[in-house]
Formats: sequence, C-alpha cells, structure tokens
Amino acid sequence: MKIASLIAGGLLGLLFIMSGVVVLLNLVEAPPPPEGSAAASFMAAFAPTGYLTFVKVLEVIGGLLVLIPRTRNLGLLVLGPIIVNILAFHTFVTQGEGLLNPMIIGICLLALFLLWVERKAWAALLHR
Repeated sequence: MKIASLIAGGLLGLLFIMSGVVVLLNLVEAPPPPEGSAAASFMAAFAPTGYLTFVKVLEVIGGLLVLIPRTRNLGLLVLGPIIVNILAFHTFVTQGEGLLNPMIIGICLLALFLLWVERKAWAALLHR
C-alpha cells in the first residue's frame, strides 16, 4: 500500500503542479469557453480579479506538498477545496459537460485513494 500511495501522491502532485505552472507561465493558451455561455460569464468575472492566479499558485503549492509523503495530508487539505470547486464548476456552470473527463475522474480517484490510505489521520480530526 505504501508504494501505491507514493505513486498516487506523485501523480496527483505532478498533475496539479503542471496544471498550475502551465497557466502561471502562459505556456499554453486555454481555449475560451463558448461565447455567451455560463462558463464564459464565469471566467469573465474571475479572470481580471487575479483569483484564478491565486488558485493556480495554491495548485502548485498543494501539488508540491502532496509529492512529499510527510506533508501529503497538508497538501490534500490545500487541494481538497480546489477539487470540489472543479467538480462544482463542471456540475453547475457547464451543466455536467466535462464532468466525465478522464483527467477529472483521475484527480478525484487519486485524491480519494490518498484520503482512504490516511483515513486514521483524518479521523483524528473528527474525534476529541
């Protein structure tokens, strides 16, 4: 199980690091959402505020933390709300479009696996 969690942590960390770095360094232009769509309105509202830059910085930080086994739970704590936001965006803003994207499914499965492996550490937060 230890090797599986190392692989899962490495994959999840690298996915978020690469996703954040690509946007922060403008390495690839993301295709714009369809004109007049709810997704276009959503992005138009957040893009000029710097909020997306903030999220991408957190993705890189969270990805780095998940890569290191000792700080993995802290990284999951940082990435958890981002993953929930990704799911909420695809559920509510795009009406489910893209929700079955293999990348999104992979991210969710990797995060859930890592949470399961460390369930005793997380359960300690709930018990007094």
